[in-house]
Amino acid sequence: MATTKTTTKEVLGVYGPGSNHFVGDGFPVRNLFPSNGVKQVSPFLLLDYAGPAYFPPANQPRGVGEHPHRGFETVTIAYQGAVDHRDSGGNSGTIRPGDVQWMTAASGVVHEEKHEREFAQRGGAFEMVQLWVNLPKAYKMTAPRYQSIVSDQIPTVDLGPGAFARVIAGELNGIAGPAKTFTPVNLFDLRMNPGSTAELNLPEGHNTAIVLLGGDVTVNAKQLEGEAQLAVLSPTGTAVSLTAKEHSLLLVLGGEPINEPVASHGPFVMNTQAELRQAIEDYKAGKMGHLQ
Repeated sequence: MATTKTTTKEVLGVYGPGSNHFVGDGFPVRNLFPSNGVKQVSPFLLLDYAGPAYFPPANQPRGVGEHPHRGFETVTIAYQGAVDHRDSGGNSGTIRPGDVQWMTAASGVVHEEKHEREFAQRGGAFEMVQLWVNLPKAYKMTAPRYQSIVSDQIPTVDLGPGAFARVIAGELNGIAGPAKTFTPVNLFDLRMNPGSTAELNLPEGHNTAIVLLGGDVTVNAKQLEGEAQLAVLSPTGTAVSLTAKEHSLLLVLGGEPINEPVASHGPFVMNTQAELRQAIEDYKAGKMGHLQ
């Protein structure tokens, strides 16, 4: 009988945040890439870890006002607090703990993200992650799309005593996540108790990163501890072994790399400088819409 040899994904490097700043007045973020020079995580373009932070009560919701995007997707994962979203496509909703918002800007969207009004008025702990996911050239100018994924829609996979994963996108142990993606993407939300272990089998050839939001874990024998730590793994290999020394909260990011040129400027990610200039002109001309 033929056997399949399992090889371990190598930890290429461990990185802390490259910058620490506010986005608008409601999102105190630590950027885990690309500000620290990490580039081996295509199709992912950016990861901002907002919080954990406490916001006192306020009369008006904090956040980010109307702004555009083109050429990629934004993915927001809520852990604590709540955010209201509305966009020029007529979509609106509230992202609460456990929920995920997957917004495909594609040809162009204008939106705003602000603390949900009741949360703003009472104050409290706030913690979220936002990812930017690139789109291949063939999809950059397609129609925008909006996926509101509530916590109850996200399946859970038991990884052993004291460890489990929520499958947001892709597949883990035969369980598929609800998010629809344009290229193969895995996005898992992991929780591990002290002393627990987990074995992940991830696709060969996919870029992979393990993000420790908080806790103390070893990733293929390499230690990550504290908050906002990023381990970048090799595309080669399939096996990832995790052991938690403390209660740990992690994200697993993986995907098939998009091997195309990337040209970016602020909220636009295209393939060429000419396409960026066109994006700016289109936004100024109102072709990405406005909030009503």
